[in-house]
Amino acid sequence: MSSVGLLFVGAALFVNGLLFLGRVDAKTAGVFNLFVGALQVAIPFYVMATASDPDQVLAAAGVFMFGFTYLYVGINNLAGFEGTGLGWYSLWVSVLAAGFAVVNVVRFDDLASGLLWAQWSVLWGVFFVVIALGQAQWTAFAGWLTLVQAFTTCTVPAFVYLLGETVPAWVVGASIVATAAALAPLAVRTASAPRPRVSSSPEPALVGS
Repeated sequence: MSSVGLLFVGAALFVNGLLFLGRVDAKTAGVFNLFVGALQVAIPFYVMATASDPDQVLAAAGVFMFGFTYLYVGINNLAGFEGTGLGWYSLWVSVLAAGFAVVNVVRFDDLASGLLWAQWSVLWGVFFVVIALGQAQWTAFAGWLTLVQAFTTCTVPAFVYLLGETVPAWVVGASIVATAAALAPLAVRTASAPRPRVSSSPEPALVGS
């Protein structure tokens, strides 16, 4: 993923996290998701069209998953569609993101990127639980996790990459530990609370990289 694309994915996650928390209007968030989704489709399309290396195509394919997520969110929110399809698509993205995490570590010996992909896998898995399975009690947790990852997995790394630097794997690992520690109390409270089941709706809409 390009540094510029990753930067704006952070912005999309920030907006969608606020959407989960009820701080942003769904249609307003939908418009911004269309902007980021279009960017995240255009960049990998260009990369794939001009690629001379199979690994470049592999990297671009992963970016498409997130671009389609944001386009899906934008269309759902603006048109008022229910969100079940988006939720199940998020499960597919979660599984593929886990695969990309393994590929980055095993094939490219890039532990830092592998850890970033692993976090996106978890995040999109949470989207699946909330949107497809209708587990509304996890909405606040999803919102806060999305907000945190907007900065720890996208905005900050992208800014570092734009400066021509790299993010060490230990820094990414430390951010994972800090995120887990910060959100663990909310997760415990949510897991122990009553679990009302609700129908899927276009709100909250998500997300991602």
